[in-house]
Amino acid sequence: MTQIAVGRPVPDFEIVATGDKKIALSDLLGRNVVIYFYPKDSTPGCTLEGQAFRDNHSAFIEHNTVIFGVSRDSIKSHENFKAKQQFPFDLLSDQDELLCRLFDVIKPKNMYGKQVVGIERSTFLIDDSGVLIKEWRKVKVKGHVAEVLAAVDGSAD
Repeated sequence: MTQIAVGRPVPDFEIVATGDKKIALSDLLGRNVVIYFYPKDSTPGCTLEGQAFRDNHSAFIEHNTVIFGVSRDSIKSHENFKAKQQFPFDLLSDQDELLCRLFDVIKPKNMYGKQVVGIERSTFLIDDSGVLIKEWRKVKVKGHVAEVLAAVDGSAD
């Protein structure tokens, strides 16, 4: 599978999601799609990021935009995380890393002095025709959702 690039269509994919669903990009044509990748369910930074998307969800809906969070956690873990945080959007389980590799978010990281491979916090905005129009890599949680919302509503550059 080739990797994505800004200005180019994102290859179709299908992946399991919370709520016993399968999400296919081709089924979302006609709507903007925000896909945010995060390292792990129920960790402090990932919880804050998810809460920020949750708290701004209605503004994204007003701009014809759906949100999906993605990590390598299991559907069971995602269901618990989603319920506990009352996320109004689905979480996608990428245990085989197909989506992570498509979006090139699997990176070497330093954890407690040890080299590991994990998800680099990243967000992607796909327009209503399936073209990647913006990406944010090495995301810092604070203020990030406001940047994404500004890009969706056209007030960002």
